[in-house]
Amino acid sequence: MDRKQDEKYMRRAIDLAKAGEGWVHPNPLVGAVIVKGGRIVGEGYHQKCGQLHAERNAIADVRSRAQDQASDLLDGATIYVTLEPCCHYGKTPPCTEAIIENKIARVVIGSRDPNPLVAGKGARILREAGIEVTEDFMREECDRINPVFFHYIQTKRPYVIMKYAMTADGKIATKTGASQWITGERSRQEVQRLRHACMGIMAGIGTVLADDPLLNCRWEGPAADTETDTETETSAARYGLCHPVRIICDSRLRIPLDSRICQTAGEYETIVVCGRETDKADALRALGIEVLSLPAGEGRVDLKALMQILGARGIDSILLEGGGTLNESALRAGIVSEVRAFIAPKFFGGRAKSPVEGTGVEEPDQAIGMELIETRAFGDDLMLRFGSIE
Repeated sequence: MDRKQDEKYMRRAIDLAKAGEGWVHPNPLVGAVIVKGGRIVGEGYHQKCGQLHAERNAIADVRSRAQDQASDLLDGATIYVTLEPCCHYGKTPPCTEAIIENKIARVVIGSRDPNPLVAGKGARILREAGIEVTEDFMREECDRINPVFFHYIQTKRPYVIMKYAMTADGKIATKTGASQWITGERSRQEVQRLRHACMGIMAGIGTVLADDPLLNCRWEGPAADTETDTETETSAARYGLCHPVRIICDSRLRIPLDSRICQTAGEYETIVVCGRETDKADALRALGIEVLSLPAGEGRVDLKALMQILGARGIDSILLEGGGTLNESALRAGIVSEVRAFIAPKFFGGRAKSPVEGTGVEEPDQAIGMELIETRAFGDDLMLRFGSIE
């Protein structure tokens, strides 16, 4: 075994896996590469929930490329797969069966699958069939592409990404409330990509009243500063944009019926969550909006209960684009899995709003702590990504 070659092929599998982002929910991102005689003979990734998994797509790719010679190429080959192959019948048959039937000799696995239906069983079945199995190869890199799946499969609650844009002095708007635009075009395109990647987008009534947003997905394709395989563009062309479910936290149902959210409810799935229903609830439902009453103390929305409901519906991820009030409530409720702060090289000054409002803590040691896991530049802006400390 040549570790450098193994790393090369697994990195290719990781790149392939990312092409399924936005279409495979609530399944994981998975890529697979089949190698025989020191060259790639087939590759694939999980393209859409309900369709073939990465391993079967890679095998199909071998057969498409080689046709009559495919069986010879698969016999004794090595397959690199970013996640442990499934071994149960779901919407598709087990990938372990396909690997065994096609006489693949070696399986190199990156991540272990926490799904109780799979965990450890896939690798065991392959070994029992006489196949050489290497587990945990580049596991950290493979794990990194599936934080949403790992969180959701273990908690049954959505993975919540809190996103905000602010100036270098910590302001999300000017003293007049103007906020468009703080960050540059490349940062805004990255936010659209995040909307595409998440199943839900959540905002507060303050954001709706101030900005009258549409909260749909306007992602135009892969970012210009990333290496992109043509398969990513093929998937976008094949499946189109994935518009997230719009979730508005509106404790007193103040949302205007003529707002863009309400007027486009027939086009985009929309949920309004209140602390207490009013007469407006029936009017909202008539527009096609689902109204949920989830009261918490002081007339607020119970965010923990909301996450339980959304998770039970199969919504595995939410992009939180709230203002300072909702952001503070989400952090206090402990529902935030990560934060992405886009910082522009600008200074507003004054007493403008900050990303997290509320009463604040009294002492520094009472702060909600998170871990810095990534920094990245988007044009002149800097994105800081923080993960929750488990």
